[in-house]
Amino acid sequence: MTTFPLRRTFALVLVLLAALVVRQVGGELELRSTAFALGFALIAAALAGVLVERLQLPKVTGYLLFGMACGPYLANLISRPMARELQLFNGLAVVLIAFIAGLEINVARLRPRLLGMLRVGGVNILLTNVGFFLIFWIAWPWLPILPSATGLLRVSLALLSAIVVSCSSPSVAMAVIAETRASGPLSELVVAVVILADLALMLLFTLAMQLVRAAFGTTGAAEVALLARLSWQLFGSFAFGGAIGAIFALYLKHVGREVAIVLVALCALISQTGGHLHFEPILAGLAAGLVVENIAPPDGDALRLGVEQSALPILIVFFVAAGASLQLDALAQIGAVAAVIAVLRMVLMRAGTMAGARLSGIAAPVDGMIWMGLVAQAGVTLGLVTMVATEFPDWGARLQTLVVALIALHQLVGPVLFRSALVRAGEARLRA
Repeated sequence: MTTFPLRRTFALVLVLLAALVVRQVGGELELRSTAFALGFALIAAALAGVLVERLQLPKVTGYLLFGMACGPYLANLISRPMARELQLFNGLAVVLIAFIAGLEINVARLRPRLLGMLRVGGVNILLTNVGFFLIFWIAWPWLPILPSATGLLRVSLALLSAIVVSCSSPSVAMAVIAETRASGPLSELVVAVVILADLALMLLFTLAMQLVRAAFGTTGAAEVALLARLSWQLFGSFAFGGAIGAIFALYLKHVGREVAIVLVALCALISQTGGHLHFEPILAGLAAGLVVENIAPPDGDALRLGVEQSALPILIVFFVAAGASLQLDALAQIGAVAAVIAVLRMVLMRAGTMAGARLSGIAAPVDGMIWMGLVAQAGVTLGLVTMVATEFPDWGARLQTLVVALIALHQLVGPVLFRSALVRAGEARLRA
């Protein structure tokens, strides 16, 4: 047992030394190649994930830490061009993660609890956003965003900041569930709540942006088009993903060969085509998994094997790229404020989910662990705050710096908390 981690540690050291030699001999030209970035990430991060798992931490955390340590802000073994090249796999990874999550949701089994899930999600959204709005409105003069704002402008900016900060990451929650092969009330509840929160907060963000524009005197008729596009993304994404899921279910039923390759190809189709058609890839992937699980359930063994074969390398690249892209300079610049907000966010989420769980009759210990699956933040949050910074480059850039620092903290803490919750709930099916 003791020689296993020693061998893995020795192998990881050799890979890192090889990367250093390539950097010294080949220079930046080799380090910018996609092949080098992909191979280095797959081999070294996989070893790091196994070593971290021996410490009772999720492999996802190992991939993130590896990407952060080897990224451009520390060792620079994964340079900025390499990190950008690795992010080309992000769309594929998000769709695959969402597909796996959809496979875990059996509507017939969940039907008695659907109302309770909606209550938990609704109460959590309400309490978290109201709580953060009050905190931001009171503390606004001391926040490094636009402290001179008063009146309606201060109200609108506090509301917008509360909504952005309250966002969670469906992709990270689903990735931890996929990694631990978790199944049960807690994992199903977290997936439902995080998807509901994601949809609701995107709508609230649209309304808050309209209020901010009104406060600055820049509002216009474009907001109607934005709401229409949001509706198209929601319903169109589910319809498109459902159609792809039905095609995949027919393939599993009548062919059932090379499932891993076909699954990755369909996820790539959703990722690329959905972007051109303005669909939301994570919703389309979720819908595809839901259709396969609920409408045309196939024989489980071939699909399970295909998912396991295709998911691991894509998850590794996805989270290594996320770790390498964490802007540690933003965390160093505004780390103290971000740490306080991160703690307040976890407190509010715990209170909101527990209140919703008790209102829905969800018993302990699940009621006290739901919030752990909502801590992580990633792409959706970054996308929303980037929209703010693009439209309002002055104070929006300062809000973006704060949110990027929060994402860095939550990306590291969130997977650890959620894996711990799944293990405590007895839902994680960890390999020996």
